[in-house]
Amino acid sequence: MARLGAIFGLMRLTRGGYSASTMQVRVLPFGVLKESLGSDAFLVELEGDSTVADLLARVGQRSPAVTLRGIAVSVNAEYANSNRVLRDDDEVGLLPPVSGGSGRAMRAVKALDKSANEPANVVALRREPIEAKRLVAAAKQGEDGAVVVFDGIVRNNSRGRRTLYLDYEAYEEMAAKQMEELAREARRQFGVRHVTIVHRLGRLQVGETSVLIVVASAHRAQAYEASRWLIDMLKKTVPIWKKETFADGAVWADGEPFPDGFAVEGANGPST
Repeated sequence: MARLGAIFGLMRLTRGGYSASTMQVRVLPFGVLKESLGSDAFLVELEGDSTVADLLARVGQRSPAVTLRGIAVSVNAEYANSNRVLRDDDEVGLLPPVSGGSGRAMRAVKALDKSANEPANVVALRREPIEAKRLVAAAKQGEDGAVVVFDGIVRNNSRGRRTLYLDYEAYEEMAAKQMEELAREARRQFGVRHVTIVHRLGRLQVGETSVLIVVASAHRAQAYEASRWLIDMLKKTVPIWKKETFADGAVWADGEPFPDGFAVEGANGPST
């Protein structure tokens, strides 16, 4: 923390001595960026009305070895573009591409219909093992003609290397919001009745469930389509990162590029 204070001009948490034209934002780097910057949180002092782009430029100037190209940025747990004007005490997340996608083009989540009478989905982040059988049974209702289950499990190898275990971390507040939005949008877009999304955090051993998606619908086609869309979008847009530990070392998993409109132009040049 002392090193970051020197790099970024860390200021006291009290407001004494500030001029009206300056502000502080709290920066939260995740995944590989947390390791590259050497901290899980730090404060940056900026001129008033500075933007996300100004903040990234500041980080890039002070830490030129850190790659910001292709990252996304959140402000107060919501995705933000490079022109977003920052305010004093904002919380800014630096989000590298998340734990991996399908490689095919993804659509951004549309505006959501939030009806007060909307039946509840089941969305959760948890550190305990996921009880898949119980969650699948709970999702079923008499009007359903199909229940499609995606059960993502930890395999014992990746890219020709023997996997010992995985560690998942998340920007938890933002991840929960994104998962809830995906569940609502899947029901709206595909006409399915119910969605369950549960993702593990922390350390997982080979064979354990990392993510469970359950879609219940009157018809199988919609359930299959919604399930595929949900896992692809989750792997593209929900801020969860995976660190893989192998018999011969450990790496943060490379994520697919963010969908159009999510990544920002970083201090290392525009994301392409």
